[in-house]
Amino acid sequence: MNGNERPLAKKLYIRTFGCQMNVYDSARMADVLAPLGYVPVDQPDDADMVILNTCHIREKAAEKVFSDLGRLRAFKQRKASEGGTMVLAVAGCVAQAEGAEIVRRAPYVDMVFGPQAYHRLPEMVARAARAGGAVLDTDFPEESKFDHMVAPERPATPGADASSAFLTIQEGCDKFCTYCVVPYTRGAEYSRPVADVLAEARRLCARGAREITLLGQNVNCYHGRAVDGREWGLGRLVRELAEIEGLSRIRYTTSYPADVDDDLIAAHRDVPQLMPYLHLPVQSGSDRILKAMNRRHGADAYRALVEKLRAARPDLALSSDFIVGFPGESDRDFEDTYRLVEEIGFVQAYSFKYSPRPGTPAADMAMQVEEPVKGARLTRLQDLLNAQQRRFNADCVGRRMDILFDRLGKRAGQLAGRSPYMQPVIVDASKSLLGGVAAVRITDGHANSLGGLLVEDEDRDGVRKKVCA
Repeated sequence: MNGNERPLAKKLYIRTFGCQMNVYDSARMADVLAPLGYVPVDQPDDADMVILNTCHIREKAAEKVFSDLGRLRAFKQRKASEGGTMVLAVAGCVAQAEGAEIVRRAPYVDMVFGPQAYHRLPEMVARAARAGGAVLDTDFPEESKFDHMVAPERPATPGADASSAFLTIQEGCDKFCTYCVVPYTRGAEYSRPVADVLAEARRLCARGAREITLLGQNVNCYHGRAVDGREWGLGRLVRELAEIEGLSRIRYTTSYPADVDDDLIAAHRDVPQLMPYLHLPVQSGSDRILKAMNRRHGADAYRALVEKLRAARPDLALSSDFIVGFPGESDRDFEDTYRLVEEIGFVQAYSFKYSPRPGTPAADMAMQVEEPVKGARLTRLQDLLNAQQRRFNADCVGRRMDILFDRLGKRAGQLAGRSPYMQPVIVDASKSLLGGVAAVRITDGHANSLGGLLVEDEDRDGVRKKVCA
């Protein structure tokens, strides 16, 4: 091979579980591996490297990983029988929490590494090739992985193109909610420097991003250091991001209610690019349960915060998280949660039955709620939440909204996009609008999506056409 020849491309398959931060991390892992010749592919069958980027939040997360590893082992063995090699890796929060167990139960895995180690992937690949046996890296390094991160080659995006991108600005958590593993798998709170965040945002916008979602386990505790040595909060950062040419939309997730300050509330009032949709997890409407969860807000404090946010931005819509059946939850505690949902109203929500996470304080609490009780409560709560979502979608009919089109629709001649409130919107439109923002008149409100008509078409035809989602 002469100096002008590039290494043969190697196939890289990354399966991403869980949150948007894992999506972002997977994209950065692909960037780190690109100089070694790895090119992302859509299937693991014949890949030269397979990475499971795992999440420890959901129930039985570790067992699901071992189930996937069993299937991947067959691909690895087949590739070896054909004279090839498949590097098999487990990354993310399950790797951080269960690293030694993965090595013990699945010795055919080549690399196991936590969320703070993906910038060391090239070194791990070399070590695995030299040594044989698993390379285990679950340390929390003193230096931040972001200090060693290469400039992104591709946006971490939830859509099919580059118009909507994720950008991690904060990682880790110091809150230690009694049900949560994040402080043990992601480590202490860390905020990226302001200059680094702004530089990455500008690169994303230069590559076509119109919308950026700022990510963090506790994103609104952001306290990044600016070049003058001062700390910026999230509100200040949002204002600066809004000055970037081409950036039409800013979102952030996930928020911690007690860390929403007045400056951030004011940003919702003052910055038109900050979308009128906020994910604000409350978890429970019972003060007694919130205290047992070690949440640092009460139900009335949450209500007061929502009131301040809606006063600043009257068109603000909320989504939230709920845990039903937390240890010791009584019928009265559940009714407090139900009443809070009725009073506030949510356009979307994630709701789950409590399930113990090994190593968390709640897993050892007395008075675990029986499964049939948890199931009945969850069904009742979800019925209410789903009704609120359907009502909100129906109320959108007739409204004019700016829609960011980020992917093709399921049918020929359709585009799909997101409303300011994160609803999927399906419209008959030309592919030329893909990656752009256009005005749409909403004509149909479905349970989980909206249909609409481009305003220019409405104006031309003088009628409202319906689009089936």
